[in-house]
Amino acid sequence: MTKADTIFKEYIRKIMEEGVWSEQARPKYKDGRTANSKYITGAFMEFNLAKGEFPITTLRPIAIKSAIKEMLWIYQDQSNRLDVLEEKYNVHYWNDWEVGDSRTIGQRYGAVVKKHDITNKILKQLEANPWNRRNIISLWDYDAFEETEGLLPCAFQTMFDVRRVEGEIYLDATLTQRSNDMLVAHHINAMQYVALQMMIAKHFGWKVGKFFYFINNLHIYDNQFEQAEELLRREPSDCQPHLVLNVPDGTNFFDIKPEDFELVDYDPVKPQLKFDLAI
Repeated sequence: MTKADTIFKEYIRKIMEEGVWSEQARPKYKDGRTANSKYITGAFMEFNLAKGEFPITTLRPIAIKSAIKEMLWIYQDQSNRLDVLEEKYNVHYWNDWEVGDSRTIGQRYGAVVKKHDITNKILKQLEANPWNRRNIISLWDYDAFEETEGLLPCAFQTMFDVRRVEGEIYLDATLTQRSNDMLVAHHINAMQYVALQMMIAKHFGWKVGKFFYFINNLHIYDNQFEQAEELLRREPSDCQPHLVLNVPDGTNFFDIKPEDFELVDYDPVKPQLKFDLAI
């Protein structure tokens, strides 16, 4: 069993056994019902990517390619436009969060990245002084939230640090997330930011180091309890999945494409489970 599978099962059990019920919940199911959930607070996990530990479960298939495309939409294209996500990447699941008829998700994610020139700034900061303890990405922008409606960013802060070990520089990353749907989005969000970490490391010719993941509210929705029990019953695959970025060291961050990523030794348990999303 991989470290990711062990952690996944542990947190499913903890939420189901120790979690409390949400109150005054914002999300709705497509039929209009309130999407209540059981949740815990203060979840933390650590993966040593350099030793082959990656935050992806083998207990069900995870759509990694779409997840990486979404991350590129945010940090390369610096866009909030749904037509860019659809036409360039053939990713459609953000349509449920369209703001009115704007064909955008509001001033969120990529729009905030563009507004503050975040991608270029973090690359310049890391180039100037990778040991600076201020290499931080933040998508939490109160002015943008007041400007338009839209889903507030779930994964909203990433911090980067480096370590020199036996002459090699390793890039570590810490992702902070305010809210996470454990069964649906957990591994998608984690692997997106591992991919971002790998891209930045490649840009500078560094090694990827450790990935730290803090989630303030980790939850399972009330229409997912059967799927949760099924995941607990499943025996994990004996594969050891790991993500590879097949570009030379020093490749410019903005030149990296979705097809440059390869998920190796990934044979998840099937069949896939179905989930009705909370919007």
